[in-house]
Amino acid sequence: MNKRLSRRGFLGALGAGTVGTLGYMRWCESDWLQVGRNHVSIDPALPQVRILHLSDFHASRVVSLKQIQEAIELGLSLKPDLVCLTGDYITRKYDYFDKFSHLLKRLSQAAPSFACLGNHDGGRWSAGRGYADTSNVEGMLNNAGITLLRNDAVALSVNHRRLQLVGVGDVWAKDLDARKAFRTVQKSSGETIVLLSHNPDSKSKVGQYPWDLMLSGHTHGGQLWIPLIGAPFAPIRDKRFVKGLVRWNERWVHVTKGVGNLHGLRLNCPPEVSLLTLA
Repeated sequence: MNKRLSRRGFLGALGAGTVGTLGYMRWCESDWLQVGRNHVSIDPALPQVRILHLSDFHASRVVSLKQIQEAIELGLSLKPDLVCLTGDYITRKYDYFDKFSHLLKRLSQAAPSFACLGNHDGGRWSAGRGYADTSNVEGMLNNAGITLLRNDAVALSVNHRRLQLVGVGDVWAKDLDARKAFRTVQKSSGETIVLLSHNPDSKSKVGQYPWDLMLSGHTHGGQLWIPLIGAPFAPIRDKRFVKGLVRWNERWVHVTKGVGNLHGLRLNCPPEVSLLTLA
């Protein structure tokens, strides 16, 4: 066999394989929306609450409002009692906040809806990449009827179960103020405390405060999950919390893989909407 032809054939096959893999990541898997389901056992004696957890929409050139709409419709088809959004609604600057708000309003019309902010939503971390402040995203959430919890808390009853929801600012944006967020929060019998925090690494910043379940995103489930290696590009320090429901210090942390992505790519890590049954 001609060595030159053999080498050309190998390089051609390698190039075709690379292009095929990139095409698969961009045009196939990034659109394969799935449902992640988890049962969170905290106090089985209390009424169950179905929480729709959505995160990391990343509305952008590579994540369309149509994709986001499909995620919202799929999530609402699960009949949640409560909706929690955990940040990164956009990637950089964005031109269609009114249309985005109109889509998000469907969530608040179906169930009580609450949100926290992510590092891409404006402020210290995103300045230069996106917006210097979070006013655009805050206005969008407000117009959609979604309550933003930015270092704040609220008490409510869902399905006759008493809840306290706490939301903190993003840790990368230097906006996390746990003391302020928990200033009115006290753990009492028969009450469940759910914490909204975009980045799961923030658990160490809020570990001394009372909460039962933390909802996070940020990782995109690793976005690129490589066989035998895992998620080397996941932007967190504690790699135990890349995705899924994980036990931590007698509490629960749930990290959803998110709806959108960066750069339009996913590998072995399809997007998801998450339904948690709180028991």
